[in-house]
This record gives sequence, C-alpha cells and structure tokens, in this order.
Amino acid sequence: MSDLGSGDEGISGSKYNANNMDGSLGRNDFESSGKASSAVEQELASKMLQIQSKRFYLDVKQNRRGRFIKVAEIGADGRRSQIYLALSTAVEFRDHLSSFSDYYASLGPPNTDNLPEDGKLKSEMMIKDNRRYYLDLKENARGRFLRVSQTITRGGPRSQIALPAQGMIEFRDALTDLLEEFGVNDGGFKGDLPEERHMKVDNKNFYFDIGQNNRGVYMRISEVKNNFRTSITIPEKCWIRFRDIFNDYCDKMKKSSDSVTAENNLTTTANNLK
Repeated sequence: MSDLGSGDEGISGSKYNANNMDGSLGRNDFESSGKASSAVEQELASKMLQIQSKRFYLDVKQNRRGRFIKVAEIGADGRRSQIYLALSTAVEFRDHLSSFSDYYASLGPPNTDNLPEDGKLKSEMMIKDNRRYYLDLKENARGRFLRVSQTITRGGPRSQIALPAQGMIEFRDALTDLLEEFGVNDGGFKGDLPEERHMKVDNKNFYFDIGQNNRGVYMRISEVKNNFRTSITIPEKCWIRFRDIFNDYCDKMKKSSDSVTAENNLTTTANNLK
C-alpha cells in the first residue's frame, strides 16, 4: 500500500529514525525545542506499532493548552506524516475505529475488477474546534486502508495518515490503552487568570484583558479612541518574546533620547562659554 500522507511536517527525534521495535518507548522528561519555556511540551507516554511495512507512533503529550495525542506514520521509504488528536477527539476516533473494523470484517475478498470509482467504501467526519477530521476506508489495487485527514478551517496544509485496514484493531487497542491511562479530559490551564488592566494616554484608552479559549490563554490589547476600538490578540506562548522585543525598543529609544540630551547639554555648555 502506498503512503498517502501529505509529507513531512517536522517530525524529528531519534525515536522516529531508529529501528526501535519494542513497542514501548517509555516517558521522557520535559523537552527543550528552543522556544520559550511556556511552550515546552512534555511527553507522557509513547507506543510504537509495526503494521505491515509502516511504523506508527502514538505519543501522549502535554503543554499549557492541555493533553493531546500525536500520531506519526513512518513509511517504508522513510516518508513521514502526522496528525494531532485532543484526548476527547481520540475517544471518538477510537469508537469509529471499532465501527470501521466491523464493516471491514463484513466485506468479502477484494475485487480489483470492481473497485469503487473514488475508492471509498465507508466515510465519517469528526469536528473538534477549528479542526475537521475525515475518515475514509478506501480500496485500491494494493489493498484496503483507512485514510485519516486533518484540516484546519482557517486554512493551512492538510495532513493525513494511511492505516492498513488489517491494523485498525491493533491501532484501536493501543489507543484505548493510552486513554485508559490518561483519561479523556483535554485539560488546559486551570489557574486563576490575571485581572484586566487599563491605562489612559492623552485621549486614548488602552485595555489589557486576559482570556482563554480552546487554543489556550491569550492577552487582548484594545485601543479605544472616541467610539472606535482596535484590538490585537497575543497567545500566551509568545508573551515572553513579545516582552523582549518591546523591552529592546524601549532600551533603544532610551539610549537615543539620552544621546540627544547629552548632545544638547554639550551645545548649551559651549554656548555659555562663548
């Protein structure tokens, strides 16, 4: 069966490249990816499945937004693709795997002379926030497989994996084990959010509001002048970087101002000595 993924989406790390066949990779400590510490992901558990010529990694991860499962597919030719599932979505996916497996078991032997025009035998769709997942049990000359495609409603690349139909039950059981261990609650930030702040400059009012949605914690900065309001939204994961850039501009402006002040003082002193 050919790989139907949309290409490499940045899967890295030795475990995806090493020929590790023990099926369990254990837990890792916090990983550093060069981003701000608030964006660091913790890997809680990982399972590896060898299904025909492919390897599938199911990684339970956790960050400030909550827990999720990253499913990575590594083809025999090294091609890699991945999708992400919130824990609550993984439950729905597991249930669909059961129904797809039952349907697959009811099918007769493949008939390459009478394939469906689009190759689809059964389809379902899942929706989670701004993501859509398309599940298609398909058949081609090489066999039957389940293609799982993930799209984002606001645009962005489509990512997909192709699971050989014979491995759906094994994949479902591995997913069930992880859900039984880590639950089905997506989690996320549970603490108290800071109170809003306000400042007035000349005839403008600035409001700083901290909120939370399905994508995590954010800050909304609003500028209000007369009856007009404009706003920007800054995700919590980049607050530190945003602060650093802002501080850098403040330092540069202060140095520039100090330089102008010193130059003016020298000019005034020179004039007084004339």
